[in-house]
Amino acid sequence: MASPPSTEIRAGATPPEEIKAVPVRHPWRWVSVAVLAVLVAMLVNGVVNNPAYRWDTVGKYLFDQRLARAALVTIELTVLAMVLGVALGVLLAVMRLSSNPILSSAAWIYLWVFRGTPVYTQLVFWGLISVLYPTISIGIPFGPEFASFETTKVITFFVAAVIGLALNEAAYMAEIVRAGILSVSEGQTEAASALGMRRPQVMRRIVLPQAMRVVIPPTGNELISMLKTTSLVVAVPLTIDLYSRSREISLALFQPVPLLICAAIWYLAITSVLMVGQYYLERHFARGSQRQLPPTPLQRLRRRVLGAPRGDRIAEGGGAVAVGDRDGAIGGRTAGSDGQ
Repeated sequence: MASPPSTEIRAGATPPEEIKAVPVRHPWRWVSVAVLAVLVAMLVNGVVNNPAYRWDTVGKYLFDQRLARAALVTIELTVLAMVLGVALGVLLAVMRLSSNPILSSAAWIYLWVFRGTPVYTQLVFWGLISVLYPTISIGIPFGPEFASFETTKVITFFVAAVIGLALNEAAYMAEIVRAGILSVSEGQTEAASALGMRRPQVMRRIVLPQAMRVVIPPTGNELISMLKTTSLVVAVPLTIDLYSRSREISLALFQPVPLLICAAIWYLAITSVLMVGQYYLERHFARGSQRQLPPTPLQRLRRRVLGAPRGDRIAEGGGAVAVGDRDGAIGGRTAGSDGQ
């Protein structure tokens, strides 16, 4: 049997010439960067040097106590409305998927009404709740009343705004949660049922934890959208939120543009914090679906500035790499382990 040809270089033989790798040129990439840089410079120059923006007024009122308190009210509205909306949305999603036709139909009608009408219109109705129902009674249906309260004392403008935003948000969250539940394989529920778990246990322990990977990203978008939707609570009317307060100050100064810029900066700052929280929440629920989590922005910055962080272990040999850092370890073949 013929032996394979030897790859060794014989004594006195001329070694092969080195291959010179020439990087691929991308001239148009640099042209596009230059054009984009010029456009950005023109935009920044036009914004900074335009006296109509009145940046002195922006700097004066950006950290005004009235705007800071209004921003806190906006955050409270957002959090309360989202918590109630998510809780009711999960309930509606379960009802939508129920085999009971009455529950399923009731959930569908709810979604049809609240998704089919503008949120501004719904908030106007909640602002008129005291006109439609001057009193709220507690008692037996179509029977005697045990207690009665004035609507204006129970449902204030703030409470009406929270309820209106939450009920509208629940309709959208129901569809998001339903999509997440349907993304879980039926084999998961069948296996859990075979183990003797009841339907509520299957939903709480098996389905919902796995559905979170699908639910979290759109829920984060809904949270950011809710933050900006709070500017519509003036329809209730509630005038202590960020947008309403900035508009009130601008009318007093006869300068609408600077205060709009202040409100936009506050909204942008709060949204940035929410986006960071969403990123880490998505990363947390991705642990069960990815072998190695992508590095966080801080980890990428640290690696670019300082190189491989302390604790990283990179072993070369046989084409295998093993890396371990603070987020966990990924095992591989270490150097010299091939063939052993």
